[in-house]
Amino acid sequence: MSMKKRITVQLCVVGGIAIVVTSMLAMFVYSMIFQRQIFSDLETNLKVMEVLFEDGNFEKGIQVPSKDLLRVTLINREGEVLYDSDANSIHMENHKERPEIVEALEEGIGKDIRVSTIGKNTYYYAKLIREDYVLRVAKDANGMIALFYEALPILLVGAVVLLFICSIVAHYLTKRIIRPIENMAEELSQITEFSEKIPYEELIPFATMIKDQHSSIHNQLKDLEHSEKIRQEFTANVSHELKTPLTAITGYSELIEEGIATPEDTIRFSKEIRKNATRLLHLINDIIELSELDSVDEEIIKEELDLYEIAKNCVDTLKITAKNHEVELKLIGNPVFLYANKIMMEELITNLCDNAIRYNKKGGTVKVVTYSVDDKVVLTVEDTGIGIPKEHSVRVFERFYRVDKSRSKQTGGTGLGLAIVKHIVAKHDAKITLKSEVMVGTTITIEFPSMNK
Repeated sequence: MSMKKRITVQLCVVGGIAIVVTSMLAMFVYSMIFQRQIFSDLETNLKVMEVLFEDGNFEKGIQVPSKDLLRVTLINREGEVLYDSDANSIHMENHKERPEIVEALEEGIGKDIRVSTIGKNTYYYAKLIREDYVLRVAKDANGMIALFYEALPILLVGAVVLLFICSIVAHYLTKRIIRPIENMAEELSQITEFSEKIPYEELIPFATMIKDQHSSIHNQLKDLEHSEKIRQEFTANVSHELKTPLTAITGYSELIEEGIATPEDTIRFSKEIRKNATRLLHLINDIIELSELDSVDEEIIKEELDLYEIAKNCVDTLKITAKNHEVELKLIGNPVFLYANKIMMEELITNLCDNAIRYNKKGGTVKVVTYSVDDKVVLTVEDTGIGIPKEHSVRVFERFYRVDKSRSKQTGGTGLGLAIVKHIVAKHDAKITLKSEVMVGTTITIEFPSMNK
């Protein structure tokens, strides 16, 4: 069922319920007014009769109400019926226990309503006169149920007419209610600033939510497109990076196998084969590690670590590599503690230092600094290398992205080191920043939450 039909039906149902409730209340109120009016009429007639009774003209008095089809009864204190306008008083039972008589003897005035088997009510009004007699006036009238049945045809016709009117009004109101939503839907299709055009302020949060969701979906699509682009580039780069050393290994192997190479060439070719095989192994290891970092969604295992101690071990391991590149590698700082994954921290520091060494200048320096500030543990790796141009600084953390591809081949890097660093930083809720100047050097700073699991 459409929203329009649903709202129209619900409004008609509400209208129908309102008609029924109103009719019932009206019948009840009318019944109360009708009952009050009968007792008022009975009281008026009884007062007239009382005056005549006091004047000794009782027989004349009872003829007054008889015109209104009233029943008059005179009873003494013992409950004996002395006179009744509708029956022979001699054969009537004692009335001392009748509610209206009891009430009149005790309080001076008594009232009661008794229902007959045919649905009619008999209204009794009694009054104590001369302290010894009770004069009672009674009248038959329709009860509430009888009145309801009498009024039922009129009520049904009125209800049908009102329901018809309700349906027309409901249809009109539904169109008025739905129109702003339809207009808003048209506006939303263009996603523009339209809050001031919405006639109902209650719809503004709804419209804002849709706009936010649209923006979120748009951003997610952009992220997916970017991820897909990176994946395609990664696939192409992996193929290329694997193909290059494999081609070299295959070529040198064929030369040796065919016996073309001299003994001296065989030794040189073997070194090249070993060099490319080592590069291939490093590349495969980095790809596997990056894949593991991508696939791990659960919380990594962390422990309390001294970042300075881990950095010291990494620096000691890389000193030979630094010496071969004629670069000075040194560690500065004090013990600083954090909650982190030990293996990941070793991989992070090693990759940063290895990059700083490989892309440095002869006689250059690499400084590893650990310290704490403002409840944060900070790791800084600073080099005096070739630097990174500003336009490349944003992309250096992408997989296989290289600023100088020719130098990367010379240094033997896989192009995945900084991508691994970026993933490890994200896993530890840390923040990484890069500052670089061409031919001056590069500084990479990572801020970790202090003792934060």
